[in-house]
Amino acid sequence: MSNFFRYTKLAALPLLLILPLGAQEQGISRQQAEEILNELRQIRQLLEKQAKPAAPQPEQITRAKLNLDGFAMLGSKDAPLTMVEFTDYQCPFCQRFHVATFGELKKNYIDTGKVRFYSRDLPLDFHPNALRAAQAARCSAEQGQFWSLRNVMGANPDKLDLEHILGFATDLKMDATKLRTCVESEKYKDSVQTDVMEGMKIGATGTPTFVIGKSTPEGVDGEVMIGALPYQMFDAKLKELQK
Repeated sequence: MSNFFRYTKLAALPLLLILPLGAQEQGISRQQAEEILNELRQIRQLLEKQAKPAAPQPEQITRAKLNLDGFAMLGSKDAPLTMVEFTDYQCPFCQRFHVATFGELKKNYIDTGKVRFYSRDLPLDFHPNALRAAQAARCSAEQGQFWSLRNVMGANPDKLDLEHILGFATDLKMDATKLRTCVESEKYKDSVQTDVMEGMKIGATGTPTFVIGKSTPEGVDGEVMIGALPYQMFDAKLKELQK
């Protein structure tokens, strides 16, 4: 075994204390003592180097271009900015965004024609009702009630079994029987899964995930932002994009 490994555990101790003690107990030669001392100095330098705080790394910004043709949109199609949400209706963080932030964004940006808002799906595997809810939202679009049902489901992530969803539909004066038939047929399952794949492709590691940027003829060219961020962060990003 080399001296380096033999004395690594002693590296943090004062060198002048280690060396005389080692010399007395092992009867090492002066040359061996000097070799040990040099190795300990190197170990100390290495440890001191590792202990130095790393230089701050610049924040990595992920960008994405999305084609949004055919997806549900809220606001003016001519809005200069676009915001896309990849949502999971059973996700409590999506609920937080929906309840605490979305209303203010809608009032200040969507309703004023500054931002158009698109909804995409990202149901997570460990949320058993999320895929069904995503399909129900798409089915509700057939009755012109996508945003209405989306809003109710987004506020109630713990009530997304089929019977609750049909109850929401009844309250919204929808044809609940027609909605049930559509959901149970799973006619929109593949299109929801396509959303999931595209979300993964752009780096959506959780829900909600947003793409916010300049509107393009096809959709959006923007920055990926992940999480139920406070209104102030979205507001700052949108103001930055307006400059």
